[in-house]
Amino acid sequence: MLSRVAERIYWIARYIERAENSARLVNAYTHQMLDLPSGMEPGWRQLVDIIGDAPAFDEHYRSYDEPNTVSFLVADDFSPSSILTSVSMARENMRTTRELLPTEAWQHCNELYLQVRNHAHEGIPRRGRHAFLKDVIFRCQQLTGLLAGTMSHDTAYDLVRLGRNLERADMTTRIIDSAIFILMPRQRDPGQYDNLLWINVLKSSSGDQMYRQHVRSRVEGAAVVKFLLQDRYFPRSIARAVSEAEFSIHHLPRNEAPLLRILELRDRVLMAAVDDMSLEDMHSHIDKLQLAFNLVHNEIFRTWFQIHHPAPRIRTTGMAHA
Repeated sequence: MLSRVAERIYWIARYIERAENSARLVNAYTHQMLDLPSGMEPGWRQLVDIIGDAPAFDEHYRSYDEPNTVSFLVADDFSPSSILTSVSMARENMRTTRELLPTEAWQHCNELYLQVRNHAHEGIPRRGRHAFLKDVIFRCQQLTGLLAGTMSHDTAYDLVRLGRNLERADMTTRIIDSAIFILMPRQRDPGQYDNLLWINVLKSSSGDQMYRQHVRSRVEGAAVVKFLLQDRYFPRSIARAVSEAEFSIHHLPRNEAPLLRILELRDRVLMAAVDDMSLEDMHSHIDKLQLAFNLVHNEIFRTWFQIHHPAPRIRTTGMAHA
């Protein structure tokens, strides 16, 4: 397989997962803001900082109000992390690699793109936001399932699985950090609304039911972070996603350097003593994880994709300088 083809397949999966998880993040944050009483909201800028795209936002907007921020993350084609940009890039990469992918996958990706392009404006106001984001999540899940169920699990699919799981793990850290950042300024005086934030974090990852089945304790911060960080069985946990990425790397040639990086990341995830961490410690640990994800991606790029061009931009760490 040509390196440029391999790179496009890897990015197809990352962009599909990014679109789904951006929808999850915006939806979760909207619910968090609605649950908090007046005067406790941290503001919408935090959402852009979590994604790591504040410089791009500042080029086009002057204020971090709700319409600007949601538009930037949902519908703006100049935003590198918007849902529209992600599905557009997934479609373009799939268009140029259609011979390696199931025909149904291309058709479904094209339908996803047309749906987002024609209806993204409906996701900006609160009235239509939940329905639009729910539809995006559902369509992305359909496409992910279609690839898993109809594509031969060969080298091309290993690249799909690798890209999907790295993007999934990275965004799970950002969703966790969205609640941590809200709670850090008032952790000495916790309120009755704190657990609602963690419930929204679980729901944004579709993990509420699995948490209650397997953790069997009330919803509280450290237990939620530990579940989403280290649970080996929940498919959207960081530990599980990193394990799936490691499995894919094992099947690819010349894998020594990427394998070393993914094993370092795995150890950093599993060895974290979450029960002994303050919110500041959790925030710092997540920043380090996001840096580790970038190191894994850069090693993947150098090993399998690089010819004569630099590695494409990966989002910066979420709230490292907040």
